[in-house]
Amino acid sequence: MERHYSSIARTPTNSLVVKRRTKSKSYRLSYQSCFGAGSRLGLTPALTARRLNTSRRAPKSHNITDKVNAEQLALLVKTEWQLSYVTPLYQFRHTQLKNYSRQLSAFIAAEKQQGLAVEVEGPQGGIRVSFSVVQGMVEAADDAETVLIQIHSKPLFARPDEPQKSVWSGWLTCINGNPDYLHSLPEDFVCLPLFCSSGPENLTTVVKSWFQQNFDCCFGPLDISHTSLQWLVALWTNCHAESSIQHLKMIWTLPVAPPLQITYTVNPQDAWELWSSVRKDPQEENKAGKDVEEDSIDIEEVISFIQALKSHFYRHFRLDLSAGSLNQVSTALGSAKYSGRIKISNSKYMITTLTLLTECALLKMPI
Repeated sequence: MERHYSSIARTPTNSLVVKRRTKSKSYRLSYQSCFGAGSRLGLTPALTARRLNTSRRAPKSHNITDKVNAEQLALLVKTEWQLSYVTPLYQFRHTQLKNYSRQLSAFIAAEKQQGLAVEVEGPQGGIRVSFSVVQGMVEAADDAETVLIQIHSKPLFARPDEPQKSVWSGWLTCINGNPDYLHSLPEDFVCLPLFCSSGPENLTTVVKSWFQQNFDCCFGPLDISHTSLQWLVALWTNCHAESSIQHLKMIWTLPVAPPLQITYTVNPQDAWELWSSVRKDPQEENKAGKDVEEDSIDIEEVISFIQALKSHFYRHFRLDLSAGSLNQVSTALGSAKYSGRIKISNSKYMITTLTLLTECALLKMPI
């Protein structure tokens, strides 16, 4: 059952909203499966008690079109990606990408020849894999360069002169990764914790299998938690003054029988004014003895913003969203789903989004 609600009215900031604890979906990947006797990456006890940052920099417009290849950037911002985390890669070398292209191509062909369900049409030798560096994405000195992977193939009944078409794409990235964690890794490991894929699931499985066999790593599902979705609501709304978000759309699920899905759409200007009203004044905060950076956003502001949105909704529709969970958020800048699907629609703010997702990926790893 789904209901749609839209509001353009102003929202009070002092309304009381019932707080609700959320439970993040735990991954079912055991330490043993990731770090068995043969693994070269041991546990890092000092880094096992990590949490999502409670404060982060406010989004800033990045004109990365001047730094990133236009064709690569168009692919990154026009596609909805399924997210996974991946543990550090042992002896991965950016200088060996051509060799990796040949090796993965041969691996896929071998899997197909053995009769495994690999959805690649055309002759056995018609598969082409390309690894490439997406230069211009690095934000911090410790970040590794982003790597893009594409699989091309010809349709089964293609003409001889017909070019190959991309049937699967994926990329590994690390944007503003935690420096303490990155410095703790042995020299032979490269950390690209965020893995984004688009294409047939069985091809994704084959690609992951090849990485696991060659770089002693493991993959796991990366859901975008209730808290991370709330962060995206605030971060994207904060961009409205520079780039119109056009709409703020949230999908909530209430735990009733049957589950009730609520689509809540807010006028962008109202969302911006509400967000501005809960923003703290850095000068006032510093006078009160708190060390607050002018361009930072803290979790208290995010919570106040979400609570005010829920209060307004309750006043108009008598439904308490605090009893439910936020499952999806979308604006003109992008969309994100709890299931781990993300689409970046505006390249100017993709660094902000990828920084949050990199942090989420690092927190999900069982090390």
